[in-house]
Amino acid sequence: MKPSELAEYLSTVLSHDLRLSLMIWGPPGIGKSSIVAQAAAGAGLEFIDVRLSQLAPTDLRGLPVPDRQADGGGIARWYPPEFLPRQGRGVLFLDELNMAAPTMQGVAQQLILDRRVGSYVLPEGWFVWAAGNRKEDRASVFDMPAPLANRFVHLEVLPDLESFKAHAIARGVSERILSFLSFRPDLLHRIDPGRPAWPSPRSWFMADALLRAGLDADGVIGAPAGAEFRAHCAVYDALPDLDTILAGRGGSIPCPQEVSTRYAAVIGLALRARSAEQAAHGLQWVQGGMPAEWCRLFMLDLQRAMIGKGLQRPLAEAMQKDPAMKRYAKEYREVMAAA
Repeated sequence: MKPSELAEYLSTVLSHDLRLSLMIWGPPGIGKSSIVAQAAAGAGLEFIDVRLSQLAPTDLRGLPVPDRQADGGGIARWYPPEFLPRQGRGVLFLDELNMAAPTMQGVAQQLILDRRVGSYVLPEGWFVWAAGNRKEDRASVFDMPAPLANRFVHLEVLPDLESFKAHAIARGVSERILSFLSFRPDLLHRIDPGRPAWPSPRSWFMADALLRAGLDADGVIGAPAGAEFRAHCAVYDALPDLDTILAGRGGSIPCPQEVSTRYAAVIGLALRARSAEQAAHGLQWVQGGMPAEWCRLFMLDLQRAMIGKGLQRPLAEAMQKDPAMKRYAKEYREVMAAA
């Protein structure tokens, strides 16, 4: 499933209070833990992220401490770790489950199956979910024991450009990154076994932070993707004056014919629009010089950007005032509703 579909699935599980253990599979760097954290926050629940691969069995089970008050003084009681919840409601997320050693998975199995480990009992209001990478992702994983696997609801999530763009637009990611990935969607996520740095949704967010600081992004997306991205940035710097187009004075500016330049122009206009009037001017320019598929791309990204700015209603009102825009809005109503 797509990341957006996973987010919807998790929200449904929480809203119906389904205390089923979920196992989320997917390649590294696509945001599995972030999606789970957002689902918990959206439901008003606490969120505890436990990286099992970094723990020893005693870290989860606790330490045996002699109880000298017991009869004969020959009893040891297990003191559970402080990170396990004692009260409230939330999601206990066991990340990197299948990267943990088999002995660690054995301890986690008791927590997942019985909602307890040693003397510790998980409070009633908590969900237990887990995540891990697949063998084909070249991750150092162990086979999951069959009894443990059989108690999970298994969900597989894969990278998806539209899900990434929706999240990235909401977070204000650079126009250059979004237009580049629209032009080269296969570079959203590409594991390179020969290099430590390679592109993924997580590394593109890191690249955005580096670019804002004036630093090179090769250290997080890798040199091959970095070289292509720099070439795209050179194209972006040669774009028509997008601000002039948004101001309604773009009638004499021709639409670019080169594909990567079109991606840059269309997404740049959608993200830069700061009012319904500017958005309408941008839409008119795209509609006047590009085929329908480019108009669809503009509508999708414009709708996401307008939602983030709280301008979707003014945009709809502005479109209703122009007969041509009104017909266009009707044609792409389904596109806008799906954004």
